[in-house]
Amino acid sequence: MGNPKAFLTIPRQEAGYRPLHDRILDFGEVEQTLNTSERRQQASRCMDCGVPFCHWACPLGNRPPEFQDALYKGKWAEAYEILTLTNDFPEFTGRICPALCEMSCVLKLSMDAPVTIREDEGAIAEAAFREGLVQPKQYDRNGKKVAVIGSGPAGLAAANNLNKMGYDVTVFEKLEYIGGLLRFGIPNFKLNKAIIDRRVDIMEQEGVKFVVNAEIDVTKLPDGFDAYCICTGTPQARDLNIPGRELKGIHFALELLAQQNRILAGQTFSKDERISAKGKHVLVIGGGDTGSDCIGTSNRHGAASVTQIEIMPKPPVGKNPATPWPMWQVVLKTSSSHLEGCERRWCLASNKFIGENGKVTGVEVEEVEWLPNPDGGRPIMKPTGKKEIIKADLVLLAMGFLKPEQPQFPENVFVAGDAATGASLVVRCIAAGRKAAKDIDNYLKK
Repeated sequence: MGNPKAFLTIPRQEAGYRPLHDRILDFGEVEQTLNTSERRQQASRCMDCGVPFCHWACPLGNRPPEFQDALYKGKWAEAYEILTLTNDFPEFTGRICPALCEMSCVLKLSMDAPVTIREDEGAIAEAAFREGLVQPKQYDRNGKKVAVIGSGPAGLAAANNLNKMGYDVTVFEKLEYIGGLLRFGIPNFKLNKAIIDRRVDIMEQEGVKFVVNAEIDVTKLPDGFDAYCICTGTPQARDLNIPGRELKGIHFALELLAQQNRILAGQTFSKDERISAKGKHVLVIGGGDTGSDCIGTSNRHGAASVTQIEIMPKPPVGKNPATPWPMWQVVLKTSSSHLEGCERRWCLASNKFIGENGKVTGVEVEEVEWLPNPDGGRPIMKPTGKKEIIKADLVLLAMGFLKPEQPQFPENVFVAGDAATGASLVVRCIAAGRKAAKDIDNYLKK
């Protein structure tokens, strides 16, 4: 702990976003960076708590007090080494993690100004790449082969760790690019895809084999491998089967997001295939991060208006007594996309889609109340009878994903990430991939 009083004298400073009028014109990353001096100052705010709740809250078990002390002292290589002991891809989490660690920071409790752990993490990763500290390494081989099915964050983490353990690893991806959710589910304005390519290139040089356009039936896994790791994510989005669902102009969120990322990668689509929000009144159904990504994408298309509705009540602002520190606080989250322009509404259920000439023109919604459940558990939803029609030329369904049902696998098949738990956070998927690699290693060593 280089400066024991820094948290008293140095205020929290976030890098912030690019100017709104500038960022909505492109799909470049919206988040800015601090200079090296400011970043080291932010790292100095870490109090090196006797009980580091940031470490407790991180699914990966990252060690913020240690890597931030190294960062403050200008030991960037040491900081990166500490960070990568627990996190395979800090360049991903440093951009898109919701930072459970910051919610559990003691400075969050004491002054509502936690250490900028996520940004510090991302800065360390970028400095490591920039300074040439990230170089491919070669590992002794043990003669055994492992197949990883799926190349999302769980699959990449499993492959990376198994490769370091000496296994010959082949990653099979059903789509045309490596990355899974990172590639197709997260907009470029949050995660530039060159960041994924950079890491995949390192992994290839270290010996990991990647096979794209490889649709694998998990009940008929390819021969020639000693073990398998299933990391196929949650491919089935939750649908909204109400009258009018067949109308044109209603899409799952990932249809828009994945297509936009493919366009930015150079692919082309016909006019009929193209999902565009330009000049349209967009309605996003679902109040989570995926819905937020749809808002940002729609604004960049040039939407006439964007409305986001959520069936659940509006979360508390700032603090929530139901989720006290050091828990992850369920509070109102305002993303960079929200700041770019949209109307947000809560406690609205969708009754039916309305259309003309086969195309959607609006959605009938109804206000609902949430009442305490006398038996405990989830509150009970009560329709109020207050209905209205929200005008919409484009409806995007962002209501989450269904947990996949997996078959009974042989003992040499392991399941990790969203494929095992249902939709979760990228940081949890990386942790799950790391654990799966250890489990496979223990199994194959028996």
